[in-house]
Amino acid sequence: MPFISKDWRSPGEAWVKTEEGWEKKKVLEHCKQIKFKENNEEDKENIDSADQSASHQPHCHITVKSTKEIAGFNELDEAVKRLDFRNAVRDVRRFNYICALLDHLIGQQMTNMSGCAQRALLAMLEEVARHATSSQHNPRSFRRLLNKLRALSVAERSACWGGPLGSQLLWHQHSAKINRILNMGSEFQIQEPHPDLHPKLLNLPEECIREIILRLSDHRDLLAGAQSCDQICSIVSEQRVWRELTKFHFSPEQIELVLPKDTGKVDWNNVYHSLKKTYGLNEERQYAEMLSLCKYCRCLFWKSLGHPCIADQCPDFRARLQEAGGITPPSPVPPSAFLKLFSL
Repeated sequence: MPFISKDWRSPGEAWVKTEEGWEKKKVLEHCKQIKFKENNEEDKENIDSADQSASHQPHCHITVKSTKEIAGFNELDEAVKRLDFRNAVRDVRRFNYICALLDHLIGQQMTNMSGCAQRALLAMLEEVARHATSSQHNPRSFRRLLNKLRALSVAERSACWGGPLGSQLLWHQHSAKINRILNMGSEFQIQEPHPDLHPKLLNLPEECIREIILRLSDHRDLLAGAQSCDQICSIVSEQRVWRELTKFHFSPEQIELVLPKDTGKVDWNNVYHSLKKTYGLNEERQYAEMLSLCKYCRCLFWKSLGHPCIADQCPDFRARLQEAGGITPPSPVPPSAFLKLFSL
C-alpha cells in the first residue's frame, strides 16, 4: 500500500526520538552543525577552515513551486529549525522580525498547524519571553504576543464541546508551556535605572536626543516617547521629525500627491498618516534584518550570515551569470511572504 501524504513517493525520512518529541534526523544533524559552529566561534583555534564554517550557516533550501509529486512546500517547523530562529531571538536586529512572524501565527491559525510546527512556535515564543524579561527590551512586542496567547488559551478552554485536535499528551505539554509563558509575562516589570546611574537619556544634550529620535522608524515609538516627558514631547512635535519619517517610508512621487499647494504650511504629521492610510507601510523598511531568498539555489538565509550558494561554489556557473548580465541580488522575504511559502 503506498504511503499517503503530500508526497506520495514517501522519501523515507529517518526520525529520532528526543526529549521534546520525534524529530527528523537530517534536521537534528543540521541544528547540531550550527551549534558546533557557534561553539567554535568562541575558540577560533578549533576552526579548521573557512569552508567548514561556511557549510554550517543557518539556511534552508525550499521548494517554491508545486509539482505533481509534491503538492506543497517544506514544513514550517523544519524551516524554523534550519534557520535557527530560537537563537535569532537574542539578536537585536532579528527580534522584531521573529515577533512579527509569531504575531501572524498565534491565534486560531495556530490550532490548524501540525504538532511539530506548534511545538516549534511555542519554543520560539518562550525564548522571546526569556529574552524580553531578562534584557528588559521590547516590552511592547512581548505584551502584544501575550495578549494573543492569552486570548487563544481562553478560547480553547471555553470551547462549547470537545477539545483541540491532536495528541492529548502534546496539548498537555503545550498547555504547560503556555502557562510558563503567561507566568513570565505576569511577573514582567520594567525596572527603573538606579538613581545614581549617569548619564541618563534626559541628561544628554537636546541635539543628541533629537538624533536618537530621528532614527526611530515606527510612529508608535514616537508617540510613546512623547508621553514619557515634556522634553521628548517637544522634540517629537517638531516638523523635521515627521518629515524625515515620511521621506524614509515613502517615495518622492507618493509624497508629491499628498503635499498641499502651499508648501510653506505643511503639517508633516498629517502627511505621514495620510500616506500610511493610502499606501500602507513597506514591510522591508520595518526590520533591521530580514530573511532573503536566493534566486539560484532557492535557499532562505539571513542576509548578514550568507549561505553556501551554487554561484559561489561553481566557477562555470558564475561565469555564465556574468555573461548573462551579472548576478541578481537575493530578494527580501518579509514575514507575510515567508508564511506564503508554506501556504499560511
